[in-house]
Amino acid sequence: MPSAAASLVEQVRQRVLVITRMASESQHHGLVFFHSREVTSFRRMDTTPAFATLRIVSHPLVQHKLTLLRDRSTPTKIFKELVDEIATLIAYEATSELTLEPAPVDTPLERTTGRRVSGKKLTLVPILRAGLGMVEGVARLVPAARVGHIGLYRDHDTLEPVDYYFKVPGDAAERDFFLLDPMLATGGSAAAAVASLKRAGASRIRFLCLVAAPAGVRRLAEAHPDVVVYCAALDRELNEQGYILPGLGDAGDRLFGTR
Repeated sequence: MPSAAASLVEQVRQRVLVITRMASESQHHGLVFFHSREVTSFRRMDTTPAFATLRIVSHPLVQHKLTLLRDRSTPTKIFKELVDEIATLIAYEATSELTLEPAPVDTPLERTTGRRVSGKKLTLVPILRAGLGMVEGVARLVPAARVGHIGLYRDHDTLEPVDYYFKVPGDAAERDFFLLDPMLATGGSAAAAVASLKRAGASRIRFLCLVAAPAGVRRLAEAHPDVVVYCAALDRELNEQGYILPGLGDAGDRLFGTR
């Protein structure tokens, strides 16, 4: 067999062996698969078919700050700063899906065409009271964003949400909304808040939180499968009182020093 042909046969054989070995060894730890010896800077996507609406922001800085946030000895001042910083980093990921439109611009040298976010300005809607701790962090990234408010609290006996306040811009149908709450626990408050926004005309809603529980992600996805959740961690479970484990405690109390 000519040497060139023999070399080609050997290359094909090696590729078959690589594919066979990868198929037999796959443990399905991630949804992004790389070829053997491929050099890439991409991180594996932190999502799973069981939580199709969930996006976990696994950036090293987010995970580092989240660990400090969980620490029961972290004082209120530092806790506030960490919530603010993590909110900014999560918002950076969440804004990656905003739509753009061409925009003419005059540089000091010539006229050119850039791109800007299309449509009306983004609206941030914290769920009171803990969601307030995330507003400044997101607004630092998008300072022109409007801010609405939704007042909800969770009944400690039934664990169901009770609403007491709602205020957003009147042209909700034309806006993108970021719903903010540090914790996605049972999912009741989140689902109720999304329902309130939809009744006001909103159709483009994303939910940003720091820590989520599987039960909360499932409940929100069942009620509103069009709403994508961005968070820093998917924790293990809820305890009998509806708190996330391992979690970080009551975010509202730790933010405002009322624990």
